[in-house]
Amino acid sequence: MGPPGAGKGTQAKIICKEYNIPQVSTGDILRDSIKNSTEAGLRAKKFMDAGDLVPDEVVIQIIKDRLKDPDCKHGFLLDGFPRTIEQAKALDILLKDLGIGLDAVVNLAVPDSELLKRLLERAKIEGRADDNEETIKNRLTNYNNKTFPLLDYYKNHNLLKEINGSGKLEEITQMIKKELG
Repeated sequence: MGPPGAGKGTQAKIICKEYNIPQVSTGDILRDSIKNSTEAGLRAKKFMDAGDLVPDEVVIQIIKDRLKDPDCKHGFLLDGFPRTIEQAKALDILLKDLGIGLDAVVNLAVPDSELLKRLLERAKIEGRADDNEETIKNRLTNYNNKTFPLLDYYKNHNLLKEINGSGKLEEITQMIKKELG
């Protein structure tokens, strides 16, 4: 977990390679489900084509289908899900149904001022005109309003591992690995 620009995707790739587990990204799953014309993928496509958010029940079904794949048998890293308390509760039910437990929820904590700087730099490097200061601040506000409450949810479930996401890439990776054991 962590706000936009915290380094979640970068660290997820490193951790997945280190632990030889798949990175279960909701965006990737949605695209694959649509490409493979699964029932849930076809449902998701209707919403995406209309420019709407894919409803939680569709995303949960897609994740459920993905977690049943053989490569998830020995572990996985969820990337981009859950994003709300409602999604977290649905994930709890899904994992219970599958007989799977969460080992940890890692949060990369980075001050908003550093996130803004990182995202503006990334936008410049990638040539993303849509990532200006106003849109970045809006994304951070949405994160703080909708996703940030998950930290307390997972803290109350004794799963939250807080990591200082500022600093050198390798140092952050080592802190994550230490927390994961």
